[in-house]
Amino acid sequence: MQLLLLRHAKSSWDDPGVEDAERPLNKRGIRAATEIGEHMLKHGLIPALTLCSPARRTRETWALVARELKQQPPTRFVTDIYDFGEGEALLEAIRREGTDSSPLLVVGHNPSLEGLAISLCDRDSGKLRTRMEKKFPTATLAVFEAKVGDWSQLSHGMARATDLVRPKDLD
Repeated sequence: MQLLLLRHAKSSWDDPGVEDAERPLNKRGIRAATEIGEHMLKHGLIPALTLCSPARRTRETWALVARELKQQPPTRFVTDIYDFGEGEALLEAIRREGTDSSPLLVVGHNPSLEGLAISLCDRDSGKLRTRMEKKFPTATLAVFEAKVGDWSQLSHGMARATDLVRPKDLD
């Protein structure tokens, strides 16, 4: 089964009075989300289901990506994905909400998304895991293959990283 982890695109800090959950994307973020969507379409990375944080910047990121995919896969906005821990809340959300949907896309936040990505890597993920550990910037897409029957079986070290795409890789 294929898992796609997408960190939200760059958000705006222009208005310090805006609540964290309501921060919008900035111009760079809009461009990056669009480019990641184009990349996903070009490489056939079309999710069967998307689990997305309810934060504005993740919703906007997903809307821009979905627009480029030319279709709107089913989307669930999952409060537990609005998390800034080590990735355990995201893993639990995937196990609970992902069912057998593949590819499954999760649109979330750091440090949780990065922590989850690194923890999922198996021994064959070498160079991609090292790249994740160095930097997992906004609008980065990590692609994994997991040998599980459904997402409830997913655990640490059980997925092979097959790609890591950052916006600067697409320029």
